[in-house]
Amino acid sequence: MDEPLRLVAESAGEEALSVAEPLSFETFFEAEARTLFRRLCAITGNAAEAEEIMQDAFLALWERWDRMRSVQDPTAYLYRTAMNAFRKRSRRAALAVRRTLSLAPDPAPFSEIDEQQDVVAALAELSPRQRAALVLTDVLDYSSEEAGKALGVSAGTVRGLASRARENLRRQVGERT
Repeated sequence: MDEPLRLVAESAGEEALSVAEPLSFETFFEAEARTLFRRLCAITGNAAEAEEIMQDAFLALWERWDRMRSVQDPTAYLYRTAMNAFRKRSRRAALAVRRTLSLAPDPAPFSEIDEQQDVVAALAELSPRQRAALVLTDVLDYSSEEAGKALGVSAGTVRGLASRARENLRRQVGERT
């Protein structure tokens, strides 16, 4: 399986004569960029964030392109890289939120109870699957794979459910303010 990545071109009108040439990064990018962007938009719910993650993933792949000859499925490697970047960004954002909240001054004694009730009410409006994915990944810091095993679904499904849950919460918080 140490053959280099190749595209096979067929000549018109003759038997399938194959002329192998190494797969260029530019060709790979053109073939995969649009689909990856659409899928990242669905996961993140934000086109700008999806574009940044996509660029980071392609950049990481481009930096290793000379070593990609030993990889059987460069598309799978690209998606794995993009999902890792997404999880890393999500964890970083969650950590920043936790740090910001821990630096905030102590609230009034009863405001914490009110906030807790608001959170419980907002979570109650989510579907059970979205709520479970959100709690496992954002509150308990499970990876998508760990949460997927706990819920009996794939890691991609967990990321999609959690993203939709976050979007629903953002919309609910916007309606209440």
